[in-house]
Amino acid sequence: MAKPFLKWAGGKTALLPELLKAAPQQIETYYEPFLGGGALFFALQSEGRFRRAVLSDSNKELVNAYVQVRDNVEGLIRALKVHQRKYREAEDRAEYYYTIRAKKLTCSLGGAANLIFMNKTGYNGLYRVNSKGRFNVPHGRYKNPTICDEAGLRAASEALQGVELRVGDFAAGPRLAGAGDLVYFDPPYVPMSETAYFTSYTAKEFGMDEQERLANTAATLAAQGSSVALSNSGHPDVAAMYRSQVFRLEEVQVRRAINSKAEGRGPVREYLIQSV
Repeated sequence: MAKPFLKWAGGKTALLPELLKAAPQQIETYYEPFLGGGALFFALQSEGRFRRAVLSDSNKELVNAYVQVRDNVEGLIRALKVHQRKYREAEDRAEYYYTIRAKKLTCSLGGAANLIFMNKTGYNGLYRVNSKGRFNVPHGRYKNPTICDEAGLRAASEALQGVELRVGDFAAGPRLAGAGDLVYFDPPYVPMSETAYFTSYTAKEFGMDEQERLANTAATLAAQGSSVALSNSGHPDVAAMYRSQVFRLEEVQVRRAINSKAEGRGPVREYLIQSV
């Protein structure tokens, strides 16, 4: 069974049982416009639930990593093995990490290898960029990280064969979705507190105006007849946006591992939102 090849803040592995229950058993086209780690895609693919998949994200470097895994997995494995060897042999692993981090990420095989390397060795597997779009996550100080998971990458490559991968706005990818299709939105969450605010997956912030636009997009897709599912934080503003005759909200408790304080890494309330 293929699994996510990237660690991702807000990844959905912990929520998969609830998401799989919510998803139709037979799906014509599966759309995931906030791709991230792709946990639900890989789970649905392993169960053979969809005929076709369209995966997209506004983060072009992330989409490039998926393209390279799909189309050039053996070349990617070779490049990651070089990173793995040099990192393990380095007298100062942090220095090697920051040398790679200083390079501009590009949509190429080398760019994908650099992104995956930093994902496996950076702090908590975060993907975060500054206002100029430069990757700025500090070194993670893992004892012996697996930088090149050959079997996992090959399984992911096989799962991605025939899948359409796009760079673009969340509204663009599924705009033609209709009856028999499933659209799953997993946006940057509405923060539960000021200190929890984290939307910097791209240089463009994902604020409340974008959250409102997402809610309107989801309602339009539901009106077109497609099944729509969303994940978001348990914030009252989220409930206000989606509590209507079009959607139903379910509160779920999910354990989150990314927090600056260890005591904050525990179950948190989230909403699983579904069209009715």
